[in-house]
Amino acid sequence: MNIENTASQMRKGVLEFCVLSVIRQGEVYPSDILDRMKAANFQLLEGTLYPLLTRLKNAGMVNYRWVESSSGPPRKYFSLTSHGREFFAELESTWVDMVTAVNEVLNGEPLSPPPEESATATVANPDAESI
Repeated sequence: MNIENTASQMRKGVLEFCVLSVIRQGEVYPSDILDRMKAANFQLLEGTLYPLLTRLKNAGMVNYRWVESSSGPPRKYFSLTSHGREFFAELESTWVDMVTAVNEVLNGEPLSPPPEESATATVANPDAESI
């Protein structure tokens, strides 16, 4: 197995949740999202973020508005829709449940070994008479 591949799959699994979380905190420009993710040591590239933002927009989770810029082209600023806020709340609940379960598995009591089966165990015959 390849740890880099497994770690990448884990990041992909929570990427949408993390991006929605950043947007939920207030209207943001994509570079703000990238900066926030980088500050959290979460690897995210523009080539991954922009398609995700498009999917979220198409799914009705986010809206954007254009803001004129004095130093270049207009910028898109993203915010959550009411549907996006509801979806985020569901994701957050799922996340809390998953983190709780994973922590329980990681920090739980050691499992007791399964009971040993007798080497001479026999299958009961329902037609046999008891003695």
